[in-house]
Amino acid sequence: MSGPPWALFRAVLLALVPTLLALPATAAVERFAVIIGNDQGSAADEPLRYARADAEKMATVLGDVGGFPPANVVLLRGNDAATVRSTLIAVNDRLRTASLPGNQTLLYVYYSGHADAQSLHLGGSEFALSELVQLVRGSSATFRLLVLDACRSGALTRSKGGNVQEPFAISPPDAGLQGEGMAFLTASTENEDAQESDEIRGSFFTHALVSGLLGAADTNGDGQVVLEEAYRHAYEMTLRNTSRTFAGAQHPTFRYDLRGQGAVVLARMKQPALGVLHLPPGLGFLVIAGGAEGPVVGEVEPNGGGRALSLRPGRYFLRARAPDELLEGQVDLGATESLVVDTTNFQRVAYARLVRKGARSGGIAHGPELGISLRSTLPNAEGPCLGPLLGYRAEWPALTLYARLTACQTGFENVAVDASVSDLGLTLYAMRAFDLHALTLGLGVGAGLDLMHQDLESQGQAPDHTALAPLLGLAAGATLPFAGRWLVELDVFGETSFLRLEDEDALRAIWSVRSTLLLGLLF
Repeated sequence: MSGPPWALFRAVLLALVPTLLALPATAAVERFAVIIGNDQGSAADEPLRYARADAEKMATVLGDVGGFPPANVVLLRGNDAATVRSTLIAVNDRLRTASLPGNQTLLYVYYSGHADAQSLHLGGSEFALSELVQLVRGSSATFRLLVLDACRSGALTRSKGGNVQEPFAISPPDAGLQGEGMAFLTASTENEDAQESDEIRGSFFTHALVSGLLGAADTNGDGQVVLEEAYRHAYEMTLRNTSRTFAGAQHPTFRYDLRGQGAVVLARMKQPALGVLHLPPGLGFLVIAGGAEGPVVGEVEPNGGGRALSLRPGRYFLRARAPDELLEGQVDLGATESLVVDTTNFQRVAYARLVRKGARSGGIAHGPELGISLRSTLPNAEGPCLGPLLGYRAEWPALTLYARLTACQTGFENVAVDASVSDLGLTLYAMRAFDLHALTLGLGVGAGLDLMHQDLESQGQAPDHTALAPLLGLAAGATLPFAGRWLVELDVFGETSFLRLEDEDALRAIWSVRSTLLLGLLF
């Protein structure tokens, strides 16, 4: 039987009374793991970026919080089918020795890489899924868990594996098994992509599962993560994070056959060599090892129950997600330390910058602008031209576009003539933004049209004059974001208008400087 919703999974576990497997927190369980990651598939498969990295993360978390001794964890990176087969057989031989009367044993087999409906693709060789399942369910371990993170291949948010074919041929184990329980977790259904992410540098599913084992799945706060909690967290987090990708939502699934009574404990938070990072509620956090460009080691959702992660001692860069801004900062975590994170002194990254960081779904921030514009002296005028500005802006990751309408009035007078000069301008500018600590600087180019009107009052004949002048310009600006969605901006434009004056036949190039001060709001 299979199905994605965690509630169904929980109902199955609770309904199998009194025949659920008991691996209580106090029981001594000897744990073995075979962790497989391969970025290379068959000749037709696009190489993956993060399958081996996912396997390394899984092996690390099993050693840190899963109770798997280093001698019992075999990590295979980039190996072929023959090596995977011989490793599973060797681990099963060790399990037969360890599975003495009264002992409890756990076998955890994890795979990240390419696959199709019949086999895993391991660097040009293939390993039949039916053989993999038989080796796992034929193990003498008390409990066996097989996790498959594989499906199809794609691009920026990469999909993993081969082609959409028939569902994985994983059937429930036979009644005569030596062991008493097993479960299968898969990253997606049979007709979905199992996706990779450049932001987290790994697959969505493995990232969610690892984060859950580190403590994000500990919804009841008892300091341990059981199978039900791990699956629920991986399902909900994977579904939420992939719902905004081009490939679409991804639904992890489960298959099971469990006997006994109790819960299968996969991880315990309080480990002697680790520290515990307590994260404040209401914010989603990415936890990155070392610095901002380091590997993502865990994630906590804003409304999740588990707000503590068990991590190795060291420096961590934290990126907290609020609705309108990011908060970024570093913390140092010591061994056995219980550190409560305080974001008071974190740097705040305003709403406009979320797009440029790739941290806002939708890929665009936009909104209106209102301000004043001051332009240097116009033809047939004596002073600068001051007036209102109305505009609209749109922010993409590498480009900001401004459309602005300005109006101003100036003039001149002497003993013979009293002149009023009005200017109505429509400009479109494209600018490249450079984010500094507090300010954002921008450089760009633009074009537009000026409608100039001159109204003359004189004792003699002085006809009014109207001219339409195209313009080209260069721009520089400084933006100060505040209060999440708001910004104040100061821009300077060097513009050249091509204007035909009344007493001249040829176009004259007229250079001017326009300064603008405005207030903007982004959506």
